[in-house]
Amino acid sequence: MQRLAKGWQRRQVRVGFAPTMGYLHEGHLSLVRRARQIVGPRGTVVVSIYVNPTQFGPKDDLSRYPRDFARDRKLCRAAGVDVIFAPSDREMYPANHGEEFSTYVVEGSLSRGMEGASRPTHFRGVTTVVAKLFNLVQPDVAVFGAKDFQQAAIVKRMVRDLNFPVKIVVAQTHREPDGLAMSSRNKYLSPTERQQAIVLSKVLALAKKSVNGHLVTSAELKRKLERFIATFPDARLDYVELFDPRTLHAVSKAGRGTQMALAVFFGKTRLIDNETL
Repeated sequence: MQRLAKGWQRRQVRVGFAPTMGYLHEGHLSLVRRARQIVGPRGTVVVSIYVNPTQFGPKDDLSRYPRDFARDRKLCRAAGVDVIFAPSDREMYPANHGEEFSTYVVEGSLSRGMEGASRPTHFRGVTTVVAKLFNLVQPDVAVFGAKDFQQAAIVKRMVRDLNFPVKIVVAQTHREPDGLAMSSRNKYLSPTERQQAIVLSKVLALAKKSVNGHLVTSAELKRKLERFIATFPDARLDYVELFDPRTLHAVSKAGRGTQMALAVFFGKTRLIDNETL
């Protein structure tokens, strides 16, 4: 992969990159299209397919995360992807001379709350694998999805702080017709859970309607949203947060431009979503 990347650099070929964990859906393919739009027909679009073990905690769903490489390859070919990079765990996290992989990239500010609080080692794994992928693919531009708002913010900070020569583009969230954000994990939902999973988009719409351009007390709004989520019997709230989109710090009052994010369990399946109010 790195030899290919250096060859593209020598020939001044622009490289667009969409990092994924596979089991691709329309949301992923929209990242591919955005990358192609940026680098143009003469550029190269690379998609990585790698279920990164270091971003999964001991209680997470690593072993059952959906995988279908043959299907992913067909979708990539149809979408005009030039190169699929699908490394193994052994290649990404080598044990040299019997010693385990031990060098990690840690972002220390934006990763503390929300996903970082619920999944303490998650972002250490994310930043490490993204840094490794950037070193391997050496893209000019990398496209991430807006559904993972905190992840995108952390990757932008890492790129800035560590001087990666990569432009980060955040593409809009793609949704099902009923508003549920597209996710590979939606496959886990039972029919009843799938019906109730629309609570995520509904609660975001409720928050936006409640603010409606005015300042409201965050604590009161969160209580209102928590009561609404509780009316969906299969939904178990992990967190709902109202915060400044630049610092990710919680705000005491929410208004126009405040970012909201939430995570909800349906059985063992955990879904996330976010919206600008």
